[in-house]
Amino acid sequence: MKILIDWCHTQFSNYGKVFRIASFEKKAAHQSHFLGLFWEFLSPTIQIVIYYLIFGMRLGGRQMMESGVPYIFWMFIGVIPWFYMSASINTGVNSISSNLNLISKTKFPVEILPTMSVVRGLNGFFTMMGLFLCLYIGTGHFPDVYWVQLIYYFFAMILLMVALATLNSVISLIFRDYQLIVSSTMRLLFFVSGAVINISTHPESLMTKLFMLNPIVYIVEGFRDALLSRAWMFDHIWWSVYFFGVTLLILLAGVYMTNKYKNYFVEYS
Repeated sequence: MKILIDWCHTQFSNYGKVFRIASFEKKAAHQSHFLGLFWEFLSPTIQIVIYYLIFGMRLGGRQMMESGVPYIFWMFIGVIPWFYMSASINTGVNSISSNLNLISKTKFPVEILPTMSVVRGLNGFFTMMGLFLCLYIGTGHFPDVYWVQLIYYFFAMILLMVALATLNSVISLIFRDYQLIVSSTMRLLFFVSGAVINISTHPESLMTKLFMLNPIVYIVEGFRDALLSRAWMFDHIWWSVYFFGVTLLILLAGVYMTNKYKNYFVEYS
């Protein structure tokens, strides 16, 4: 437990550094582009428009879901957090291995590298969510008290992403093929995490119960519970306990492995 407390202290004492370096990396990634950082907002905007044209205008986007909203809105609520989580997981896997030069040349708190990878994608997430909410409210779906849960599910999502990035970054450094395994797995999870397919149609089926064991499903369905005003977070209290239990175990495993191997990270370069 002490190593977890030390890890938390490192995160909070370096939060300014996390945001500064994440911002610098975003600028560096777009410095050769004419539009520069504007791509941080343009890229997710293009994604929203493409999905709206394909699913909203052509592929049954007006089909009504069980919550009384068109499929296109139901899908957007799941796809937007999924895009962010998928990008964070794929980036987090390489968060340590891609910064070995920084670790070897400076006294840098390696524990914050996975957190930086999670922070980097927040601009895109907020842009896509903001655009969607404008569209959603503009079509008559006005905010109500259920929307307060967005804050809860956002921080739950960040906690899960940090936990996964912390664990995955160490595993991928030791076992390099792990990066490819994660990348391939994310393609499968896109269809079984409830982003575009309603996996809760038959809640009593064994397959549905197995899908619910995926903590990403908890986040995706949580955003829908909030924006579709269909349930409160404490209506699924045991699911919430399971989610935070699994997330804590992942985080503990990641923190333990980071603490165990951080003095040897440079040797894996």
